[in-house]
Amino acid sequence: MDPALILLTVIVGLILVGGFVLAQKIGSGSKTAEGVADHKSDPSANKTNRTHPGQEANCIGQQNTHVGGGKKKAMLNSKRSGPAKDTFQHPWLVSTLKGHSGRVLDLDLSENGKWLASCDSDRSVILWTVKEFRDKEHKTIRCNVNYDHATKVKWSPDSKAFIVQKATENRAEVYKLGKKEDGSVGNIQPCVTFPAQHETDVIGLGFSPTGKFVMTCSDKTSLLIWSIHGDVLASLDTYHMTTYCAKVSPCGKFVASSGFTPDVKVWEVKFKRTGEFEKVARAFELTGHTSGVFSFDFSADSSRMATVSKDGTWKIFKTNVEFERGQDPSQVASGKFPQADERTLIALSANGQVVAIARQTSVHFFSAVTTEDMGQIHNLHTSPITSILFDREDRWFLTAGDKHIRVFKNIPGLTLQKRELEKKVASASTSGLKDRLMSQIQDIDIQLTSNVGKK
Repeated sequence: MDPALILLTVIVGLILVGGFVLAQKIGSGSKTAEGVADHKSDPSANKTNRTHPGQEANCIGQQNTHVGGGKKKAMLNSKRSGPAKDTFQHPWLVSTLKGHSGRVLDLDLSENGKWLASCDSDRSVILWTVKEFRDKEHKTIRCNVNYDHATKVKWSPDSKAFIVQKATENRAEVYKLGKKEDGSVGNIQPCVTFPAQHETDVIGLGFSPTGKFVMTCSDKTSLLIWSIHGDVLASLDTYHMTTYCAKVSPCGKFVASSGFTPDVKVWEVKFKRTGEFEKVARAFELTGHTSGVFSFDFSADSSRMATVSKDGTWKIFKTNVEFERGQDPSQVASGKFPQADERTLIALSANGQVVAIARQTSVHFFSAVTTEDMGQIHNLHTSPITSILFDREDRWFLTAGDKHIRVFKNIPGLTLQKRELEKKVASASTSGLKDRLMSQIQDIDIQLTSNVGKK
């Protein structure tokens, strides 16, 4: 074959191969440019690329939430929808006091009957006007406990100051009510800070109605009597091993404590005629329980005391005795409450006729005379109840446990009062007396029918 022809064939072959390769490169470059142009013209493409790792993580998170069950999903939904609406209703409910942002830990009514003080876990002490209990909206006066919060609150006897037990500092502090420019109550400021003396948490705080002393008691065995200026007057050992409850009597004469031991110890706080502190002396003890006493309370005149124990019973004692001559209190009633535990609280109505026992989120009412079950209220709060009390006129019964305070009409008290009046009517000696008693019964009927059955 002619060498020239072979050379020509090779050259043509190379030209064809080179043209094919060039065409492929041009086509590839065109597609790439097209893709880049399209990518730039679509902003979502860049956004998708930039957020792709995050989106992948979100998908994984959603899968985990789903796989983890309904609890996480419910938590997410609750955060979106905010706090659950308070839907509690009861025929005896007069009002729900709302204003605290933390769990309400203690309640106390002032001596003049005008104010309710409440303290919470979020540094606040709020004062409520009692005459507005029935109103839909409630005006309040707020005081903050700086860098701490109050676990207990008690009014001074003149209703012009209150004392709190500070949780972190573990000391008491007195706050005085001031006046605003318009003459209304406000400008509440601390005026006396007690020294820290207790080594463990304080479970009892009291301001004597005589205005002569303050009582604090730890959860161990240390009970202190203070002057109102913060000086320790006396130190007592409760000998309970663990102390559950400590209070000052409404008459201002006694301090009492209960705990792991099956008794309630009562001391008399004595002052000289000149007003100087003299001593603290044993007055009497309440005996009859076979196990620790979780809680106790006084009637308004201190003539009765109610107790609730780990032994599954509650008891009423007559305490207006001549203890100086060795006379001991006597048990006048005893009922059963087998579900009692360390969080159980007991309250005695001002007239000593009604017993209220709170455990977890329920309250049970009993006659303090016959021990009859007078009714129950369940699921009052979303957390265990922390404080219960009757007012001094036995109109209201109050509870705290979560961020809300419940105010109930004292229906058990009205019911028992009506029964007593009916007995008196049956034995009335004159028509005039009978008419007066019947008029009182009619008034009670109006109160009962205006409340029972309504939500």
